[in-house]
Amino acid sequence: MLDMINPARWGIDWNTFVFDAANTALIVFVAVAVSYIAYRLVFAMVNRFTHLSEYGLDDHVIRRVRSPIKWSFIAIGITVAAQYDPVLRSVWEPLGQFLRPALLGWIAYNIIRGVTAALEAQMQLQGDPVSMRSRKTRIAVLSRVATVTIVVLTVGLMLFAIPSVQAIGTTMLASAGLAALAIGAAAQPALKSLIAGLQVALTEPMRIGDQVKVDGDVGRVEEIHMSYVTLRTWDERVIIVPTARFLEDSFENWSRSDEQLTGPVFLHLDPAADVEPIRQEFIRFVTAHELFDGRNVSALLTEAYPESIALRLTVSAKTIGELWTLRCDTREHMVAWLRENQPDALIRHRLEVPGGHEKAGEPEAP
Repeated sequence: MLDMINPARWGIDWNTFVFDAANTALIVFVAVAVSYIAYRLVFAMVNRFTHLSEYGLDDHVIRRVRSPIKWSFIAIGITVAAQYDPVLRSVWEPLGQFLRPALLGWIAYNIIRGVTAALEAQMQLQGDPVSMRSRKTRIAVLSRVATVTIVVLTVGLMLFAIPSVQAIGTTMLASAGLAALAIGAAAQPALKSLIAGLQVALTEPMRIGDQVKVDGDVGRVEEIHMSYVTLRTWDERVIIVPTARFLEDSFENWSRSDEQLTGPVFLHLDPAADVEPIRQEFIRFVTAHELFDGRNVSALLTEAYPESIALRLTVSAKTIGELWTLRCDTREHMVAWLRENQPDALIRHRLEVPGGHEKAGEPEAP
């Protein structure tokens, strides 16, 4: 084993080998030291400028790209030093062709992350929840698109640094037309999801935080991915819905512009019920309730059936959650009030047999 790594076995003078190795190591050390000093000087100037800025975007970006920029400075320093040392050039150039695309992709990826973090932090300072949800949705979707694009391009550039991969790529260019058709047919679902994700980000039929109703289920939009959307229901279930579903089929968005909604409470009563006292009690209770926003309160007799009537009580609140609580409180109060003040208004199923049935005859004596 020791004989295999002996330079003399390969016709190399030991003293020359040691001298070249020491000289290359010294050059690498100097290049790394100079690059690191240059990196510290450049970032010291950049930090001074960012402290003078009133915006927080640059702080987030600089914090994210600091590490990849440092290694990029070192890679540039070694590349420059390799031009003056044949031994270092023979070792570094094949490795540098593989590392340079990786460093560029790392920088681009961290820039996207820094911009995304800065925009999300800036949104927390805004008071408009609708605008915040809109911007958050666009940032989430577009940042994922940019990240996927950067990763694909970076991996492609790194692979093309390998000679065997370059040869394969050159061979495949001859049949580029057929390959494009095959890839298009195979990637049709992925392309459909990608286009649907971009459409959702640009047209905003729903946004992160919106309350939507899909196929009878109501939930908050938690995440919007390129291929699917996650909804969190009130009972903590997570519903996964394909993104294209929101573009191809109809759905309900309860908080498209704001969360102020009007909701009904239905009372099914006996036709003999006196509606006006019920209406007055309902209005008195709702107007005094802390969750009522003062926009809409009404009591209308919407349906009349042979054995019942439908009284629709309409209330409104500032948010969807407050509206739900107000509707439940109203329903509970009105049922209790009817039970105490108009018990005959509550529907009862009665069976009246006046005088008995004629075929029943007289009851037998015991």
